[in-house]
Amino acid sequence: MHSLINYLVGYETKRKRLLKKVPKGPLHDFLSVPFPALDTPIDELPILAVDFETTGLDAKADKLLSVGFVLLDQEQIKLNSSYHQIIKAKTQLEESNVIIHQITDAQKEQGQPLATVVEQLLKALAGKVMLVHFARIERQFLQQACLELYGFMPDFPMIDTLVVAKRKLDKRDVAYDPSELRLSNLRHQLKLPDHHGHDALNDAIATAELLLAQMANRANTDNILLKDIIL
Repeated sequence: MHSLINYLVGYETKRKRLLKKVPKGPLHDFLSVPFPALDTPIDELPILAVDFETTGLDAKADKLLSVGFVLLDQEQIKLNSSYHQIIKAKTQLEESNVIIHQITDAQKEQGQPLATVVEQLLKALAGKVMLVHFARIERQFLQQACLELYGFMPDFPMIDTLVVAKRKLDKRDVAYDPSELRLSNLRHQLKLPDHHGHDALNDAIATAELLLAQMANRANTDNILLKDIIL
């Protein structure tokens, strides 16, 4: 528990320190809003479910292709807050990659600049916790985008539905197949319907639904606080 408290205090300390260095603009506006308190109950926690489609897994070498997000507020998914945007990335797409995310070069050329999309994301994310499935992708690509656009790499408090599931499996002390932690497989285990994956908005909504199901599946949902599920 103390390590978690120190972790979130670290987030806040680093946010305030970075705020003093960052010039006026989208990142400064994001950093101007405090992160939610560690003892915030899950049903009062402002959450933004986020998903990225990318050209690969290396945030330094690969590019963001699309961003999708949706607000999860008071344990309700606010579909009217949905956002999805393809990014006009300066890269030629590989055929093998297009097969997965279904974003073509033609669509990419009609997309919005990275700066525009990241600004929209930071506006939506201010004062909230980011919800993702497999945090490494969203954390590294968003930090890299901020570095490219603003010259700084902020930290982002996150909830990861993969980690929520992994912690539960690890408590059983029984070997399991890592494929059980895939978004689609976890949704299946919790009786959620199939969804069309590898679309940033669809995956963001699917992740929000998964978190709600994970919380409902816990023994005592009334006492779930941010400190219980934050990375």
